[in-house]
Amino acid sequence: MRKMLNVLYITQPDAYLSKEGENVVVKIENVEKIRVPVHLLEGIVTFGYLGASPSLLGMCAEKSVAVSFLTEHGRYLATVQSNPKGNVLLRRKQYRWADNKDESARLAAMFITGKIANCREVLRRYISDYKHKGDTEKIEKVNKQMARSITKLGSEPGLEEVRGIEGENARKYFSVFNYLIVNQKKDFVMQGRSRRPPLDNVNVLLSFLYSLLLHDLQASLQTVGLDPYVGFLHRDRPGRPGLALDLMEELRPYVVDRLVLSLINRQQLTSKDFIQKETGGVIMKEDARKTVLEAWQNRKREEITHPFLEEKINIGLLPHVQALLLARHLRGDLENYPPYIWK
Repeated sequence: MRKMLNVLYITQPDAYLSKEGENVVVKIENVEKIRVPVHLLEGIVTFGYLGASPSLLGMCAEKSVAVSFLTEHGRYLATVQSNPKGNVLLRRKQYRWADNKDESARLAAMFITGKIANCREVLRRYISDYKHKGDTEKIEKVNKQMARSITKLGSEPGLEEVRGIEGENARKYFSVFNYLIVNQKKDFVMQGRSRRPPLDNVNVLLSFLYSLLLHDLQASLQTVGLDPYVGFLHRDRPGRPGLALDLMEELRPYVVDRLVLSLINRQQLTSKDFIQKETGGVIMKEDARKTVLEAWQNRKREEITHPFLEEKINIGLLPHVQALLLARHLRGDLENYPPYIWK
């Protein structure tokens, strides 16, 4: 199993990254703030960065440390990675299956089965914990409807039908998301899913953390020799990491949504941590980003037993494990791809 390394998050927009020996050096106004040996890192994520030296990017590429660039408010821009690894035959198989609608539909159904199952578990946990409040009827109804969708996905639907099932269930899931917020209900109200820009505090948190998860998935797919940009559910679009988005579907509810609910319900964040812009969009303040990043790193260190491998791993290794299982399936070592399903 791969060693659990660290991701370096650069949150100050006036930071400059450079290389000194085998170290990543972060400077602000030419004053060194932090120095990290590159061998301790698996990735660097920068928010609204001032710049990075070519020698730093070259070293990171050579050492397989992915460097991702996001805007100051968390919108994903680009990733610098090393050359693709692994057997070229694996990637050729990936491309052939991506061009085959039947194979794409079969894999897409697996990703979305994992997503819906994990969404249902998020809802089920709330029902179990708060049934005494008597306001779980709508959540229970959505949970049962989503269960029927999993049955549909098992009947070999076409690719467009899988997309329809995913969209319908996402709408149902987020239609009851506000019920899962038990504290600060007036300050954290979700008016549907909004992205560019996020229009409320909840959507800001979701989008921010999804961007971090996407970084980890891109790096993991690259590590096992797959092309992050050629997906099965998410079809080719210039600049869009389709396969990383495919794998992210099953991990969103368990890795991100639960963390967002915890940050709100434990009052680690309040309405004072957000700014409503004149255009209607909402952004997080810098201190809030640091709070979220600290919680994210702590979440990734939590240990679980993987249901398919039956091994203990850190949550932060889930992207790598699922990428590895997908690669094994494409090679023919596994009959089916086992999506991660929270139990």
